[in-house]
Amino acid sequence: MARVRISIVFDSGARIGPGKVALLQSIRDTGSISAAARDMGMSYKRAWVLLDSINRAFTEPVVKAAPGGAGGGGAILTPFGAEVLERYRRIHEQTAAIADDDLAALKRRARPDAGPKV
Repeated sequence: MARVRISIVFDSGARIGPGKVALLQSIRDTGSISAAARDMGMSYKRAWVLLDSINRAFTEPVVKAAPGGAGGGGAILTPFGAEVLERYRRIHEQTAAIADDDLAALKRRARPDAGPKV
């Protein structure tokens, strides 16, 4: 299957792509950084580093976290975080729609097994 994967690279060098978007979606769905990390098969520290890089990419936070403890913590997408997800989704859908015919043409000529991925 041929598909488009979008990675947005800002002038600062910061980037957001499918992995970070999936992390944001999982946080939105679970309300927890640790649960999102578990769902994605990554460490809490890795999830935190990715979230920090996303928050640093913008002038306002995308995720707000409450510290854990006896009552438990949690994390929520800010309204801007929800906007980031929606805009990324639209960019991806629009790009995929534009590229559909060209991807189909390339797919018809692609080898079914091109060997090891490098």
